[in-house]
Order: sequence, then structure tokens, then C-alpha cells
Amino acid sequence: MAATLVIVDIQNDYFPGFAFPLVGADAAAARARELLTAWRERDAPIVHVRHVWDGPDAAFLRPGTEGAEIHPRVAPEGDEVVVIKEHPNAFRETPLDGILTALDTRDLVVCGMMSSLCIDATVRAAADLGYAVTVAHDACAAPDLAFDGETVPGRQVHAAFMAALADSYATMAPVRALVA
Repeated sequence: MAATLVIVDIQNDYFPGFAFPLVGADAAAARARELLTAWRERDAPIVHVRHVWDGPDAAFLRPGTEGAEIHPRVAPEGDEVVVIKEHPNAFRETPLDGILTALDTRDLVVCGMMSSLCIDATVRAAADLGYAVTVAHDACAAPDLAFDGETVPGRQVHAAFMAALADSYATMAPVRALVA
């Protein structure tokens, strides 16, 4: 069985002109589209994950807004599964693990938004649950972050989180290697 492609939170709010644009979102989405096209051509399993932030302090990904919709480049087609989540970890309080079990898959390829939060939390949870995880690192994006009076550029945030995940939780691969 082919690995299951899990596309995490590639939603409009992370793009220019919306509520919380990430560094490199357009490039990451273009690469995620390459993965999605390859998985569709192979008739391999695909799971889309969509974050909905339903709280009074929600700054983005609010239910019922255009920003919370999956970006058109990677929009689900036909009977592709969509998992709705309310937490960074796509396994927490969702049916994701059960869906993957029903697909009889233990191998995942993960891509999406944000490297520093939802990708990190989901990949760590997947590894803890016994999945073999490959992250399509160039199909992920991160925001600039601030800590202790310093702004950390999004490219560095992304690199730091990919390095940490590669240390013990996942294999890193560029999209070109995964679609070859």
C-alpha cells in the first residue's frame, strides 16, 4: 500500500491578502499541489485536514469565513477525506487515526501549514502513534515569530522545526523526490 498523503491546513488565511499570511505560503502550496497531483495519478490515499478556530478570540481560520476554506490549489475532489480539527495536532479529538487505520496505512507523507505548530504537533503525534512519517519539507511554510525581544524570520523558523522533527520523528524529503 502506498503512503497516505496528509495535507494539513493549507487554507486561505495563510496567504497574502488574508488574515495570517505565512512566509513562503505560495511556494509551499505549489509544491503541495505537485504531491496531490502525483497521489491522485497513483490513486493513492489522500487525507485533507482543515483547522477551524471557533472561539471568541479567533484571529483567523474562523468558521464560515473564506479564510478558513482549503486553498483552491489543493482543494479536495470527489470522495477525498476531509478531517476538521480544532487543535494543532490533527489526531487530537478527530477521527484521523481511525481513518488511517481503515485505510490500512502506517506510512504517511505530510505537508502543509504551519511548520512551527500544526505540522510539528501532527508529525510528533503520528510518530508517537507508530506511523512512519515523511515530511515534504518544501511543501510546508511558517510565520515569522517573536521570542525574547527578537523576531525570527519564517524561513529560519521553518528550518529549525524541520531540523528538530528530522532528529527523531520523521524523514525529510523534497517534493521532487516524493513524486519521482
